[in-house]
Parts: sequence; C-alpha cells; structure tokens
Amino acid sequence: MFKNIGSDLKAGLVVFLVAIPLCLGISLLQGAPLMAGIISGVIGGTIVSFISKSNLSVSGPSAALTGVVVVAITSLGSYEKFLTAVCIAGLIQVIFGVIRAGLVSHYIPSAVVKGEIAAVGIILVAKQIPHVLGYDKDPEGDQSFIQIDGKNTFSEITNVFDYISFGAVIIGLVSFTLLIIWQTSFFKKNKVLSLIPGPLVVVIVGVLINYLYNMTGSDLAIKAEHLVNLSLPENPTPLVILSGFKTPDFSALIDYNVFLYGLMIAAVASIETLLNIEALDKIDPDSNITPTNRELIAQGAGNFFAGLIGGIPMTSAIVRSAANVNAGGKTKISVIVHGMFFIILVLFFPYVLELIPLSALAAILMFTGFRLTSPYIYKNVYKLGLDQFFPFIATIVVMLLTDLLKGVAVGIFISIIFILRNNFKSPFKLISETIDGKPNYFMKLSQNVTFINKGKILNVLHNLPKGSIIYIDGGRVAFIDKDILELISEFKYGAQKHGIEVIVEELQLVDTLAAHSGPKK
Repeated sequence: MFKNIGSDLKAGLVVFLVAIPLCLGISLLQGAPLMAGIISGVIGGTIVSFISKSNLSVSGPSAALTGVVVVAITSLGSYEKFLTAVCIAGLIQVIFGVIRAGLVSHYIPSAVVKGEIAAVGIILVAKQIPHVLGYDKDPEGDQSFIQIDGKNTFSEITNVFDYISFGAVIIGLVSFTLLIIWQTSFFKKNKVLSLIPGPLVVVIVGVLINYLYNMTGSDLAIKAEHLVNLSLPENPTPLVILSGFKTPDFSALIDYNVFLYGLMIAAVASIETLLNIEALDKIDPDSNITPTNRELIAQGAGNFFAGLIGGIPMTSAIVRSAANVNAGGKTKISVIVHGMFFIILVLFFPYVLELIPLSALAAILMFTGFRLTSPYIYKNVYKLGLDQFFPFIATIVVMLLTDLLKGVAVGIFISIIFILRNNFKSPFKLISETIDGKPNYFMKLSQNVTFINKGKILNVLHNLPKGSIIYIDGGRVAFIDKDILELISEFKYGAQKHGIEVIVEELQLVDTLAAHSGPKK
C-alpha cells in the first residue's frame, strides 16, 4: 500500500486544490454555511475513504443535490433541522448497502456511462471559462444549465466579455501554459521536477503574480471577490473555527417532513454515487471494480457524520476522482491525504488559502475537463455502432442542457429502445427447403426472445402452408418469455388440424392440453 506513497501524496495535494473551490461553491449554491462544504470534504476524505473499498473515489459535496438541499433547508425552516434530515439520509444509505441495492449500477449501459464522463468534461470546461476570465458570479461547482444568477451555461460565456479581469486572464493563461508544459516528456522524466505536481506550481505562481500586481500598485491586481473566500471569522483560530460548526436539531424527528427529505437526499445521493463509481471504474488505469454495496454503506456513514457536525450531504464525485486518476493516485492514501490537507490548512493556515486566485484553480479544473472529454472517447464509441453512439450523444446533450440525472435517464431510455428494436428485428433465423416434395422450415431462436417478438413469430407460423414441417430449435436460447412458449404450444396443439407437423427441440413447452380439453368430468 505504501510503495506508491510518493505519487499518492502528489495526487492528494492536487485533489485538495481541485476540491477547495468545489466545496465552497456548492455550499454557496445550496444556501448552506461555506464551512459546511469544507466539513463534507474532510469527512469524504477520511471516514468515507476508510470504509470504502475504492482506491480512487473521492467524496464531497455534489451539485446534483442542490435542488433537493435548497428546498429542504427552506421547507424545514432551519439549517439544524436540515442536518437531522442529512443524518437520516446517511442511515437510509447504509440500509441500501446492506440490502444490496448497489447492484442497480450494473444495469447502466456502458455507452451512457461514457456519455456521462464526456458531458462532465464539457460542463467543466464551459463552466470554468468565466472564472478563468475573472467573472465569478456563478459559484464554482454549479453544473446545471440554468444558473442561480438567471443565466445559462452558454449565455454566461458570452456575457463574461463585459466583465473581464485582465489580471485574472493573465494568471489563467500562465496557468494553462504551465499545466501543458508539465505534461511534456521532459518534465515527466526529470527525477526532481516529476515529483512536483503541476497544479501546485500553478497555484504558487498564481499567488506570486497577484502579489506582484499588489506590490507594484498595478490595476491588474485581483480583487478579493476573485480569490478563494472561506468567510473566516475575525479571529480564525482552530477553536473559533470549530465553534462555528452547527449540530442537528433532533427534536425535529417528530416532523415527518424531516424523514421525507432524508429519503429524498438518500435516493439522489445514492444514484449519483453509483453513476460516478461506474464512471470512475471506466477511467481507472488499473481497471478495478468498486464494490457498490460497500460504497453505499461508506457514503451513508459519511453523510450521517456530516449531518452530526454541520456538513452538507455528499456523494462520490467524478470531477475530484478524475483529478485523482489524472494526478497519478494509486491507493486510497491519496484520498486520505486530500482530507488531511483540508484539516491542516483550513484550521491552521486559512489565510493562505484566501490568497489563491480563482482563475488559477479554474485552469486546473478546465485541464481536468479536457482530459475527460477527449476526442478519442467519441471516436471509440462511434466505432462501436449507432446503438452505442446515439445513447452516448443523447446523454451528453441532455446533461449539458439539464443535469446529470436527466441525461443518464434519457441515455438509458434510448439504449432500451435500441435493445427492443434489435430484439424485434432478429428473434430467430428461418431457413426453408423442400425435402421429398414437402416444404421444411427450420426456425432457430435467438438468445433472448421476449413478448415483443410475439407478432413476428405468430406471422411466420400462421403463414405456413398445409402439409409442411417446421423445426423450432431453442438450443441458443438463454431467455424466452412465457408468452412465446405458450404461443408455440398452442400452435403445435392446433397444427395437426392443418396438416402441419411441428418438431420442437430444446424447449420446455407449456402444457396447453388441459386448457383446450376443458375440465374433467
């Protein structure tokens, strides 16, 4: 486990830098205290990671939960009552894991999962463009098409040119350049430079450039609104910061709405986690398979403890997890390290974090986004056929225009249409030839024959000429609907009247004799 400690330490630092703006931004989106997102980031990197069997999954606040969290906080009337709902959500997720509800993830089509990954990459790039240019009205972490400022993802990009901060633009361009340079073979092969994470260099250089702006009195100096903002108290000692944590109001347990919102949070958080775990396994260079039921238990434990000390609900997060993969993380040490950075820097060196320009962090997130939506993914899926490409593209488009859950739902729906279409198209192979003057037909059934194939099979059987012989072979069948078995049985029973001989091989037909002969007297 410790043989990869060097790469895990680097990856943990990179994930921390990516997670900081996301934790803060999602807290702001959800109308929660900013520190609530940090709390969830810490728990996601410690408690969840210890329980989870995933080496690379990073948990934290999720934008997908924004809608239900905002409504829950407003409807319940206080943040403390909402925290009680979060605790309940965590317990429900543990139950989901115990009853093995994680198996649901195995039925999500691969094309849809790939579409989710590519869409997250596009959204990351599109959402970070304003931040790179110094326009930070829409908080980090917002992945929805319609934003809280009333604009949408695309209009925000066009609107940003009226509010450009040239100091932020320079830092953003320098950051991109450094990230690209750090990917060259020279830096990767250099024994010293390869030990230094590129994103760390980006953050340090961004802070130094802004320091020079301020030292020289330049108009390019970045204002506080374009820097990381932890909303610190006047005297941010560890004890003061910890004293600001909120706790649940357990007297709210008599309110059934608390349980209702707990169930809603658990359902959305579990679906989001299963989708993101499935996506992470697709990009894991070691092709590990995450035990989904254990992951639900881990997430449930994390949400329970987050609710106890004032955090917002969390899920496995694909952006942070992808950053972990791209940074070279190998074991869960990288995730735990990212949690430790949260604890150390937020409690003991919070002002250092508030020196970081958002444009530098946005460049890191954009770079992660580009890698998630590589043209290779589109080319590879297209080669697999239209039945893979259409659900893939549909998932991307709907996610861009709405959100993750709707995009995945549409992708699954289109995948099902293709499955039904393919089943309807080829339920069997039919060969006909004349032997000894009699027409012989050979019907070889496909692997899966369902009720939607009933019409096509019925049409063939009812159009057989008198005096013919039909052989129905079920040797390849893995699944056959009872409707089809009943259809073949009834046809065989009545075929003799029309001089048709039916020979059935390797199928257990339904006994229709009793049904046709009536009750015994």
